[in-house]
Amino acid sequence: MSRRSKAREVVVQMLYQVDLNPDVATPTVFGMIDEQIGDEKTANFAKQLFGGVLKFRDMLDEKITAVAENWSLSRMAATDRNVLRLGAFELLQTETPHPVVLNEAIELARKFGNDQSPQFVNGILDRLVPAEKRTKTRPASGTPRPAGPGPAPAAP
Repeated sequence: MSRRSKAREVVVQMLYQVDLNPDVATPTVFGMIDEQIGDEKTANFAKQLFGGVLKFRDMLDEKITAVAENWSLSRMAATDRNVLRLGAFELLQTETPHPVVLNEAIELARKFGNDQSPQFVNGILDRLVPAEKRTKTRPASGTPRPAGPGPAPAAP
């Protein structure tokens, strides 16, 4: 498992914890992240994700609810709800490519949810992918996809 995947896994666990126990303080959660991850760089990434989800939680919940036909957040399994919050945050507030976000969220849903969770999470998050992210990752019509990983893109 990659370090970022591990960070996302821990973030979902911490979001679940706070969802069920809203009185848990952020510094306490950050301490738990440090304990579970150990690596400072990865722990900092997890803290950024966790903090971002909390900061934008109301907006994320609105966006999720808007595309989740016939589903309210309260009816969703707590694990699915928090995987969706993390995925929505990464889609809407970070530069992480949408295929990465979707793949990571599906794996988290597979690990923490039930048999239907991966499909449910994928369906909702796919509706939240911003148009500009879709166009960044799709080659122009008729342009072949690279055969291998190729060179890393230049930093912005």
